[in-house]
Amino acid sequence: MAFEPGVVRQAGEKLLRQKQARALRRDQLEQELYRREPELRQLDQALRGTMLELANLAAAGKPLEAGGPELQAVRSKNLELQARRAALLRQLGHSPEELEDVPACPLCGDTGWAEGRMCRCLRQLCAQEQIKRLTRLMNLTPEQSFDQIRLDVYSDLPWQGEERSPREQMKRIVQVCEGFARQFPDYPLKYLLLSGGTGLGKTFLSGCIAREVSRRGYSVVYETAIDLFSAFETRRFTRDAEQERQAREDTRRYLRCQLLILDDLGSEMTGPMAQQALYEVVNSRIQAGRHTIISTNLSLDQIAHRYAAQTVSRIGGLFRELTFYGEDIRRKGL
Repeated sequence: MAFEPGVVRQAGEKLLRQKQARALRRDQLEQELYRREPELRQLDQALRGTMLELANLAAAGKPLEAGGPELQAVRSKNLELQARRAALLRQLGHSPEELEDVPACPLCGDTGWAEGRMCRCLRQLCAQEQIKRLTRLMNLTPEQSFDQIRLDVYSDLPWQGEERSPREQMKRIVQVCEGFARQFPDYPLKYLLLSGGTGLGKTFLSGCIAREVSRRGYSVVYETAIDLFSAFETRRFTRDAEQERQAREDTRRYLRCQLLILDDLGSEMTGPMAQQALYEVVNSRIQAGRHTIISTNLSLDQIAHRYAAQTVSRIGGLFRELTFYGEDIRRKGL
């Protein structure tokens, strides 16, 4: 999963903190039980003694694998101690497993990685961290989801120049966006163009998609057109080493994340640098088959007049345009 480095770092630190917290709780429980029943401490010391005996036998060259009488004696002693310890713990209202150093994730041993790949436990934490970041960037609310979309705020009356009413059009748009998010990455459409005026739900639906795709464990990057193009410009022209490093990291994640949501296309100054950056993002992601959503107040025809023909060709040819129209629902206090 191509999560941002910062997301992976934060998730890894959380995984470590969880492991440390479990160890602390285990140690605290152990000390509490030692105070309640001193015999338990004696049994644990005796068990460690049997392990030392085994080590001494091995150091002396005894054939441990052959199961000689000395080894059998130590093993019998160890088993008797374990049985007594388990019985004592049950009397105290606890199971022996509560004091064992057993990893929460058996697949990776709480390292976050298994067989060179990110384990599902770390991937889940990455998804949670990513949702936190997207929530801040997109001003998402806890209840923001497809289930909370209200179609009744859109008019069901005919709209001038359109075949469907705003409500019927929004119903169709929601169906596509919900399928895109909940079937990601297997939905037939990979590229969406959300176009239309302000206050019609483009950002809300983008947030719903971002949250659902993140929840399912895929990397999502949200960025405004102004900030995205600024990163490409900085990467090319800055002489500051740290700024260049950050800009390269930013542009790399725009190109490599599994879902990029590019918001407010058309709000930027459309100079040669922005034209080049948009083409690089769109073309690179299409070539790599990486899912992309572009949100804009511009229609496809307006995009065609504003951007280079090669970029427009790719957007017009491969992106499914979802056109929002109707009255600004925010003016209704919604």
